[in-house]
Amino acid sequence: QVQLVESGGGLAQAGGSLRLSCAASGMLFNVATMGWYRQAPGKQRELVARIRSGGNTYYADSVSGRFTISRDNAKNTVYLQMNSLKPEDTAVYYCNAEYTFAYWGQGTQVTVSS
Repeated sequence: QVQLVESGGGLAQAGGSLRLSCAASGMLFNVATMGWYRQAPGKQRELVARIRSGGNTYYADSVSGRFTISRDNAKNTVYLQMNSLKPEDTAVYYCNAEYTFAYWGQGTQVTVSS
């Protein structure tokens, strides 16, 4: 079955950086569209960034220029490099795969202190 396992969350100071990783298994990773979503307390889950199989990327306005999504098809892994972090980036970050269905990871907490 498809599994997505996130890692790399944690605590950072404002202006700092973190890199999230999502390792996928049970799927043809190179054909899937991979994305990162986040959900802050009391808010709806929102799309942060997405990368298609061909490498095309999309970023939410709130993170454009600060976050970078990338993928390593040889490692079945998608990354989210987060720079210039802000307290409003605090949320649980979820990895998403659009494959035969939509699949989700368990989430990883990112906390940014001011």
